Amino acid sequence: MPLRSPAAVLAAVLLPAFAAFISAGPARSADFTDAAGRRVVLPAQISRILPAEPNAEVLVFVLAPDKLVGLSRLPGRGALLPRASRLPVLGWRPRSVPASMAETARQLHPDLIIDAGAVTPDRAAFADQVMQLTGIPYILVDDSFPRMPTVLRSTGAMVGDNDRAIDLALFAEHAIAGLRGRLLIRPANARPHVYYGRGPDGLTAALPGSPAGEAIDEAGAINVAAPLGRGAEVAISREQLLGWDPEIIIAAERSFYAALQRNPVWRRLSAVRNKRVYLEPDNPFGWIEGPSGVNRLIGLYWLSMLFYPDATQEDLRATTCDFYDKFYELKLTNAQLEAMVRPAGAPPPNALRPVDEPLVGLGAAPASTLPSGTPGAPSTTRTAPAAPNVPSAASSATPAPPSTAPESNAAATCAVPTGPSPYLSPTEAIPGTAPPDGLPPTGRRGRPTGR
Repeated sequence: MPLRSPAAVLAAVLLPAFAAFISAGPARSADFTDAAGRRVVLPAQISRILPAEPNAEVLVFVLAPDKLVGLSRLPGRGALLPRASRLPVLGWRPRSVPASMAETARQLHPDLIIDAGAVTPDRAAFADQVMQLTGIPYILVDDSFPRMPTVLRSTGAMVGDNDRAIDLALFAEHAIAGLRGRLLIRPANARPHVYYGRGPDGLTAALPGSPAGEAIDEAGAINVAAPLGRGAEVAISREQLLGWDPEIIIAAERSFYAALQRNPVWRRLSAVRNKRVYLEPDNPFGWIEGPSGVNRLIGLYWLSMLFYPDATQEDLRATTCDFYDKFYELKLTNAQLEAMVRPAGAPPPNALRPVDEPLVGLGAAPASTLPSGTPGAPSTTRTAPAAPNVPSAASSATPAPPSTAPESNAAATCAVPTGPSPYLSPTEAIPGTAPPDGLPPTGRRGRPTGR
């Protein structure tokens, strides 16, 4: 066999690589089918994103904050969004008229416009008009609770860090599945009657099916304002609220929360007498509304604690600390954490409680709503040890983790919980460790290797 010259060898190596480079060419645009079924051609490079309304602001802030071109309003004083103060305020009112948004888009030169929320024909027509006026791609995404994991994955892969998007989607799946798991063992007549009061006086009721009422719906509680209709917010009278007499009241604003505790008129309410009145955290975004985007995921953990207290729940402080770190990349101090969770119903951080005592709020100790004998229900009396190999529900409950917010060190950063991942089932091994004794090796879960 004749020997090949060095030039021939070099050509054999370089020519296939050069051909592959030529065939690949520059980065190409891609088609994207949005939640309204509209096919939108996306640019090859997305560096600047204009949010069409507050839900989209939160979504982009969570997935790709460096690509956010502006906000509909600047955060208030003391807001936990230091980076947002450097962003311009958008010069249009959300969903006002297409011409107003188009003018703002021309000034800010975004590569993409994202609109998040309920998908309707009107919103799709609005998006089409803005695209026609500007030539800028405009997509609609559905960020309702069932769709949140998918939206985080797909939008994150399109505009941000794919691995980060997958982590956030897993958190969303865990929050939604955890709450639904609790609902499966609750009879409908054991779910609490709840009022969510909005506005300074708290007399604006969020009806079922409305953006502000969706989290209450998802949590399975009975919205006492349901007889007034669906899908909106309506003004009510003081007499109506007194007549409903809800078991739990959640105040969206501090003025209503304070009035419930100080105004003698409200003492007729069972929620006030039993100290089951809570203030919704809203820094930097609300946990139920304000806006009705992915910021509400932490609210599912919170509402689960308020509505269905039992000894197996995750610690609210640890979960909040983890959520703010993952989603907002904010390292909360213990003082910031306490300012949010104490009015929201978390017990004092140093309070020790028996393993079978439910988490409670504002010093109250409401009994669990689980029927006696239901798995996960705390026992009311001390019983004899269970028979071998048949542990009782109370004895198998997981003790609460240590407090993450010691009062003695308010300026310190809250501790993100360590240990086994909350996203693994009890039979899964932590990556890099051996499976538990007596269990066969489990398969890999999550994102396939190489993707």
